[in-house]
Amino acid sequence: MLPSSFKMEQFYIRLVVLSILVVISSAAPISEHVDLEDEVYYAFTTLGEYGEYFEGDMLLSKSQREAIFQAVDGNSRNGLRNAAKRWPNRTVVYHINEKDFDEEHVLKIEDALADIANHSCITFRPREKDDEHAVIIQGTKDGCFSNVGFSTPDDEGEIRQVLNLAKGCFKHGTVVHEMLHTIGFYHMQSTYDRDDFVTILWENIKPGHEHNFAKYSNDTVTDFGVPYDYNSVMHYTEKAFSVNGNKTIGPLKVRLLVTSLHQIFKTLFNTEKYFTHYVRWHITSVIIYCYA
Repeated sequence: MLPSSFKMEQFYIRLVVLSILVVISSAAPISEHVDLEDEVYYAFTTLGEYGEYFEGDMLLSKSQREAIFQAVDGNSRNGLRNAAKRWPNRTVVYHINEKDFDEEHVLKIEDALADIANHSCITFRPREKDDEHAVIIQGTKDGCFSNVGFSTPDDEGEIRQVLNLAKGCFKHGTVVHEMLHTIGFYHMQSTYDRDDFVTILWENIKPGHEHNFAKYSNDTVTDFGVPYDYNSVMHYTEKAFSVNGNKTIGPLKVRLLVTSLHQIFKTLFNTEKYFTHYVRWHITSVIIYCYA
């Protein structure tokens, strides 16, 4: 049997290579009329404009909101610390409202779930008759958004959990990003030490959206010991919530743009086959969830 230190080293090395440059932009609330295959479209919003959407695409319970607001400028990374919000037995039970999607969209959803499962210890299974709880994957509203973590009845008495995918939300990384929220992950740039790695350009942030760049405390979310990852699927783009088209986030230690994976890899390799293969192997930092 391999020693635990070797296993963790192997796990850590794998993490370093995983989840490179899948777009956070495609995870923001996006009008269903926007075609993300033709352009990179960023449309982050605030709680007030789209109900309970925090940081653009997260539905928070009352207890989560309170914890987050108390956690500003604390000590965190981006995985939900509260064990009660994690899916029992690391199994996500889901139901796809197929009437909301065409066959191609259903296949893309299933493909994203399979990708996460193939690179982590998370499993997914369709809802069965006796299941009391499942995440409802729907397309009834504008935008791409999800609850964060396993919704429990003690959260305002609510047990219904949704992951919404409008027509503009069907890039592979978008579905993966939203499902990672469902599993329990927050955004990477909210980590307590993010100022060591990125600079927030407050003057370029749309007024009223500054709270989307707050930092969490270690009591609310955890980094699982994983270093800051500019290229995480859970990281904001460089122009998220920009008021003037200029950057709102700039990297400090690596001259690497937080931008569109699709755009970069089409430029570097100019081959959709290689691009698709690369994405499928590199998105799943969710493997850290297995060790918490």
